[in-house]
Amino acid sequence: MTSLTERISASRPTSGHSPQTGPDQLSVGTTASSADDSPLLALERQFNTISGELLAVQQLRRNQNRSHSPAAHSPEQATTEPGMEHTFDEFATRRIESILVRLDPIERAIMETPACTLAGLGVKARHAANVLSQYWETPIDQIDWDARAVRLLIEAVCDVAHTPLLLRNLRDEG
Repeated sequence: MTSLTERISASRPTSGHSPQTGPDQLSVGTTASSADDSPLLALERQFNTISGELLAVQQLRRNQNRSHSPAAHSPEQATTEPGMEHTFDEFATRRIESILVRLDPIERAIMETPACTLAGLGVKARHAANVLSQYWETPIDQIDWDARAVRLLIEAVCDVAHTPLLLRNLRDEG
């Protein structure tokens, strides 16, 4: 005959994770050795570094274009500045293209590498947000249903994974 404590323990739902897989890890048929997202986390660090370079060049380009707009200067200055502006714009475009070439294999690797933990899933969600950044350019109540569904899913994954979503933070501040 089993005790009341044993029957209660047997009837409780399990936590959904084994001793080798903590609550912050996905346990969909993974083994302890495959539940390591260090490759994804390393890819994210590379992605963040190169993306930072891209953002810096894009910001420099915006600042350059803003400071050299015809409305910002007298007509005399506007006639002498375009050659220099055009040269800088060409330089910025070439720099952006070279950064994107370096970023492409990292992005492909992030998409192809399976996530085994919530941290890895967070990497993939943040990357998806970056790819679909236009979904954060407009208030959520003004985007179409499909975009809203994807945006809310990405934000939910980032919330559960306790990983910040920079796009959401920038949108909330602006």
